[in-house]
Amino acid sequence: MPELSADLYGTVSHKLDALQPSGIREFNKEVSKIPGIIKLTLGEPDMATPEHVKQAAIRSIEEDDSHYAPQMGKPELLEAISDYIQNTRDVHYNPQTEIIATVGATEALDATLFAILNTGDKVVVPTPIFSLYFPLIEMTGATVVQVDTSADNFVLTPEKLEEVLGEEGKGVKAVILNYPSNPTGREYPQEVLAGLAEVIKKHHLYAIADEIYSELVYGVEHYSIATMIPERTIFISGLSKSHAMTGYRLGYVAAPAKIMANISKMHAFLVTTVTNNVQVAAAEALTNGLDDPLEFRKIYQHRRDLLVAGLKKLGFEMLTPEGAFYLFAKIPAQFGTDDVAFAKQLAKEAKVGVTPGSAFGKGGDGYVRLSYASSDENLTEAIKRIGEFLDHLA
Repeated sequence: MPELSADLYGTVSHKLDALQPSGIREFNKEVSKIPGIIKLTLGEPDMATPEHVKQAAIRSIEEDDSHYAPQMGKPELLEAISDYIQNTRDVHYNPQTEIIATVGATEALDATLFAILNTGDKVVVPTPIFSLYFPLIEMTGATVVQVDTSADNFVLTPEKLEEVLGEEGKGVKAVILNYPSNPTGREYPQEVLAGLAEVIKKHHLYAIADEIYSELVYGVEHYSIATMIPERTIFISGLSKSHAMTGYRLGYVAAPAKIMANISKMHAFLVTTVTNNVQVAAAEALTNGLDDPLEFRKIYQHRRDLLVAGLKKLGFEMLTPEGAFYLFAKIPAQFGTDDVAFAKQLAKEAKVGVTPGSAFGKGGDGYVRLSYASSDENLTEAIKRIGEFLDHLA
């Protein structure tokens, strides 16, 4: 096994070296070593990808669809994405110039941020939120402006955004909105989005709308800021959550053509193009599988209700999630705000893995995230183990 030459130690990207790995992944790796643990840590659907989608991918391979696809994506997929957004957001994006198929929503975010940000720029990020945004922004040389939303039921209000922009002064270029949210499951009501849209217009900002969980909402309607200010919105989504296709790594970004020219250039530098059979599968999902998420939604809502009811009986405080498949719960009072200590002790003694809320930025201290993308049996057993753990603490 070769060892790096001593004279090359430290010869790395100093920006990257200064960044910490994902706290979510690191904690999951740590607790995964515990035998018999029930992991409610990662946000990955436990459903199977719909059969007709899998068959489309298989046919693509069998038909020797093995050459480079167009850099922005296969025409049939881009058309399907355009139709989907038109039908659900009432915005028409030209499939030839305003949509790109990406390697998951992660690459869509990466290409977008590198396309619009310069050193010294600032991006407003309402927290707690999926922590991947932080290093991606910092790698561009821009600064993350974390806005703690815990006092407003984990929603960024127009008033709070206006206040923050006043404090930050010049340099803010964009606001990231992720809804339904990871980790809180909160949706943004139409009137709040309308107010945010007005503030974003007033201050000449981009809205980066990450709506990857929009097909998984419970008892509420999903509204998109892209419908309100399409001229300022960079819309990001994908099929990982809606069609249980995390391993396929298929995302997309849609935006006005003038900014998409830069995003597509960055996309080409990063990955050239997306795997062919993955694109064919995605086109099938968006053409003939628009109802596939409906069954998933019923299952997740049942699991949400099971977990919320069980944890509330145990004395946990939480808001009922309106979307995604996460529950963000306040930890027992005796731990104060040390969510890491609570999560570690719970994993070690009760063999239940949850993610510390502090991994999601400001406002997450004192909370833990539980993913209910797991079976009824696992969730029921996890509630039982958590109850026994709390009894033991008492």
